[in-house]
Amino acid sequence: MSSDNRITASFVVPPELSDRRLDQAAAELMPEHSRSRIQSWIKAGALTVNGRVCKPRDKVMLDDRLSLEAEPEAQVTWEAEEIELDIVYEDEHLLVINKPAGLVVHPAAGHAAGTLVNAVLSHAPEVENLPRAGIVHRLDKDTSGIMVVARSLIAHTSLVEQLQDRTMGREYEAVVVGTLTGGGTVDAPIGRHPRERKKMAVVASGKPAVTHYRLVERFAAHTHVRCKLESGRTHQIRVHMAHIKHPLVGDPVYGGRMRLPKGATDELRDALAEFRRQALHARQLTLEHPETGEIMSWEVPLPEDMVGLLEALRTHVKEMENNEF
Repeated sequence: MSSDNRITASFVVPPELSDRRLDQAAAELMPEHSRSRIQSWIKAGALTVNGRVCKPRDKVMLDDRLSLEAEPEAQVTWEAEEIELDIVYEDEHLLVINKPAGLVVHPAAGHAAGTLVNAVLSHAPEVENLPRAGIVHRLDKDTSGIMVVARSLIAHTSLVEQLQDRTMGREYEAVVVGTLTGGGTVDAPIGRHPRERKKMAVVASGKPAVTHYRLVERFAAHTHVRCKLESGRTHQIRVHMAHIKHPLVGDPVYGGRMRLPKGATDELRDALAEFRRQALHARQLTLEHPETGEIMSWEVPLPEDMVGLLEALRTHVKEMENNEF
């Protein structure tokens, strides 16, 4: 938990983290904090094991208690930039944003500026005192839609706990290759690809990941689906749908070659060829307000490019039906 002026947390080491280095175990238990910050807390004695000060490389054992009590401090060095944000909701604790496709969330190599974080620092400067500038979950650069940013320590702690407890509801819309006959669930662990380190994959050593999907509309050779996450692994929907042989339309990493339905018109061919991002949109977000406990939910409409893609697929189906008569 966090108070208004201190960062506090307490964890019991689970079986899967027993016999791991303290800094590694703490990083797994507190993914919202950077490894370097966790190591600095350990060295400063702010993060202890069973009340004892330890070194980052010391091993932790099953049922050890990790306790954190640290002073908040500026945790980011990124620059604030005046970049327009599509704000769906805000108060002193929360900032809910409709992120456009193409906007990177975090500054990184190749994207030191012009990111969502730079924009948030300009709009809400107080987030510089929060881990990762209040970002508790991400959307890929080319995924559009709704996401929440914490504006206070109370909110940050609450949102991280809701994500870890799987009580935060997140629903996405996607257009996938192939015709699905019904909804289903993909329960398959995700980790780094064994050979291509920039990709994720379904691997036995990965972290548990569960995606539920249901049909919205079926076309000649594509399907519009809604996906609900139980977990939040990197590229989860993209990896899971590709794993069941229904990759997202336009996905440059997991999609493979463009596939056209039989009798595809020039219009449909162009619509698919010109859709150069994964057809994925974060549609709805539901969470418990960190201060009031009220259950709040927001929904944002599909962006124009996905609306146009769906119209092209729908038009093709109608033309096929007309040609049968």
